[in-house]
Amino acid sequence: MATAFKFDLVSPERLLVSQDVASVVIPGTEGEMTVMADHAPTMTSIKPGVITVNAATGGAERYVVFGGFADILPEGCTVLAESAVHVDEINREDLARRIQEAREDVADAQDHETRTKAEEFLAQLTTLEGAILPA
Repeated sequence: MATAFKFDLVSPERLLVSQDVASVVIPGTEGEMTVMADHAPTMTSIKPGVITVNAATGGAERYVVFGGFADILPEGCTVLAESAVHVDEINREDLARRIQEAREDVADAQDHETRTKAEEFLAQLTTLEGAILPA
């Protein structure tokens, strides 16, 4: 059995999770990463995606996040999300609005770097939409 560690998921509105967990899967900007107890100290930014929290007592919960960063230490992990909600509470209209805003950002981009970042964010959002919303 995996050693438990402290995990906190915080959004500007509220504390969503604060519990001992066996592992957490985080959508890092450099790729998904699984965090377990005694993980090497790391700080990473996160992209829009799903965080999977595997409780120490069994079972898993999933949360949709829209960016932020994770602070990982051997004894725990804290994710400070720009926005976060339980996957069961995701609002289809809110996600559609975010995708439309990202499309507008791509169209309004004034230079190559800005356009590339906007296109990347749009791709992340549409991938997230496909992963969590039924067709």
